[in-house]
Amino acid sequence: MSADCLQRIGVVGAGTMGSGIAQVAAQSGFDVVLYDIDDHILRRATDRITHFVRRAAEKGRVTADEAEAAINRLQTTTALEAFAGCDFLIEAAPEQLELKQSLFNRLDCIVPVHAVLATNTSTLSVTQIASATQHPERVVGMHFFNPPPLMPLVEVAAGAMTSEETVHLTVEVAKCMGKTPVRTQDVPGFIVNRVARPFYLEGLRLLAQGVTDHATVDRLVREGGRFRMGPFELMDLIGLDINFAASRSVYEACFHEPRYRPSLLQQRMVESGRLGRKVGRGWYEYGGEEKP
Repeated sequence: MSADCLQRIGVVGAGTMGSGIAQVAAQSGFDVVLYDIDDHILRRATDRITHFVRRAAEKGRVTADEAEAAINRLQTTTALEAFAGCDFLIEAAPEQLELKQSLFNRLDCIVPVHAVLATNTSTLSVTQIASATQHPERVVGMHFFNPPPLMPLVEVAAGAMTSEETVHLTVEVAKCMGKTPVRTQDVPGFIVNRVARPFYLEGLRLLAQGVTDHATVDRLVREGGRFRMGPFELMDLIGLDINFAASRSVYEACFHEPRYRPSLLQQRMVESGRLGRKVGRGWYEYGGEEKP
């Protein structure tokens, strides 16, 4: 099957990443089925997608007709069985291996035999997720970056049993969505999260050791290193809970390699509910929920 033949894409999980991926798919001309276990979460996701798509029309990025067409291509469901007619499925559930394995085990029995099962995991093993299915050859990593409508990169990771046909189709789907796909091996953190760990963790170590404050670290990285954002600003954008989960996952997958050890400071921030822009406060205070 080619990407041109795909008509319906399923997205599992209507959180920040899932709703963003669903928006990208709908705006790219695909019919989209968005799933979550909670109707309230689905309503929020639909409102969020509608707001962003219509705002894009107001800014002239798309026409008003294109915006409404994209919105009309989206349907929501609380039943996994609704994916029975999907040709391509992207899972964007929380970063928990057992949860993802359970979902893929169920989805493997629901979607058509030709359908691809892609996981948006940022750090977990695609091979381990695929092991819960009877058809691991059609399971692949398809890691979008936050926020999906704005970030062009997509990492495509083949598990040990992933077929070349599955990888090729995933690359083509990413291109159809206007993304830049990069193939990577199924290693902890893939490429970007592996390289990025020291960026966050060294900033956190400087803060924990009392060397300086977080705002100074961010300012020096921006002004001295010409980065668009410092590590603490970027953690706020991504979400401290998501970033912390990625750090823990890479640390555990690398057999507790000391240089990847997560920060207790970040754990305390997550426990206190200071998760970043999405809740209005993280390392910095914000006026409200962040809008891409």
